[in-house]
Amino acid sequence: MSHLTSAGVAGRIEDLYGAPLADLQAHACGQAPGMLSALLGMHGTLALAERSIDFHRDHLARLIHPESQVGRHEVSHLLDGVRRLAEAVAVRDVQAKSLDAVLQSLARVPAPEPSPVTPSPPVPASPLPAPALPCQSTAHSR
Repeated sequence: MSHLTSAGVAGRIEDLYGAPLADLQAHACGQAPGMLSALLGMHGTLALAERSIDFHRDHLARLIHPESQVGRHEVSHLLDGVRRLAEAVAVRDVQAKSLDAVLQSLARVPAPEPSPVTPSPPVPASPLPAPALPCQSTAHSR
């Protein structure tokens, strides 16, 4: 079964937001939780599941190495390793499926077209104060 990898998700997030993942992570740290934070969190969980799969697969390979003795004690370690590997695979599959669905629903929005520069109409001059009439005096009469 082909599945989406954390590297593939990282590329799709970078394409969607038009910036490298490290820059997006730094930007998301100072922002309120939103779609970018959710995508980065899901990406982190997917990457952790992939690392866990690698670790448990390698651990199991060491336990069942042809030159190793598998006794009663080792059987419990084998069963625990298989359980942990199965859990990591399940987490990876769920995260990959969810991320794929979310990323397919999103599209990069093109940058807005700059509005054409239109000359602004001249600002009307402020009205001049009315001239004082010669018959009116500003002094108070007695």
